[in-house]
Amino acid sequence: MTVETTPEHAAADTLQERYAIVKQRIADAARSAGRDPREIILVAVTKHAEPEDILELVHMGHQDFGENRVQQLAQRAGMVNEYLDRRRTTPSAARAHDQAMDALDAQPPERIRWHMIGHLQRNKARRAVEHARLIHSVDSFRLAEELQAIGLKREQIIEVLLQVNCSGEASKNGVPLPAAPAVADQIEQMAYLRLRGVMTMAPLEADEAKTHFVFERARALFEELRNDGMGDGQCNILSMGMTSDFAQAIEHGANIVRIGTAIFGAPAGDETANN
Repeated sequence: MTVETTPEHAAADTLQERYAIVKQRIADAARSAGRDPREIILVAVTKHAEPEDILELVHMGHQDFGENRVQQLAQRAGMVNEYLDRRRTTPSAARAHDQAMDALDAQPPERIRWHMIGHLQRNKARRAVEHARLIHSVDSFRLAEELQAIGLKREQIIEVLLQVNCSGEASKNGVPLPAAPAVADQIEQMAYLRLRGVMTMAPLEADEAKTHFVFERARALFEELRNDGMGDGQCNILSMGMTSDFAQAIEHGANIVRIGTAIFGAPAGDETANN
């Protein structure tokens, strides 16, 4: 599936314009599904974003950012934290940067929430926990065990989503759908993990019917886990939908969508980016 390019996006030259279009499309999709747009959290995926674009989006007031790789998560979280700290402690030091964006009608939030959305290796889990507010990509019991050990050592409850392979693709990460309830039960027994919900991805080359099928399977699992009272009753997050399919995801109940290309643009030479 290639990136869905709307006439509005084709005419959008600036980050501010692209961001506004994405926000409007999310709102339109929510209303079409009979939902309140305020229910939907937009995670801006910074995988291919330039540092200055990330800071501009922060300055515009955006709060939720996602990264696929732990090293980039650490680097970019550190950069943003340094910028926000500098604004709080020495406002004059940030004045030049702010003047460059003086047309933006917003102010940076007090704190940024980072989301780890890519495949997470166990040997990098500790560093991910240091920076991510929510880990979307718990795709095995062994990774859950590693995170539990980290939470025990830090005396910290780690909030996670269960990544589920709802499409059955061999190339996709995620717990196979039939095994997902059992893995969720195992996570529920871990004192330092809190299962907040489900994450999935539709196939990149899927037609619309296949995309709807995948999202509906994820929603059914999510509803099952929520009705079972998982996560101490806080299982309330369904993370699905990227640049090319977030409207369909919202239709099927997603309350987190992960969008990068439609906001920051596709990386040079890549016309099929989908985050």
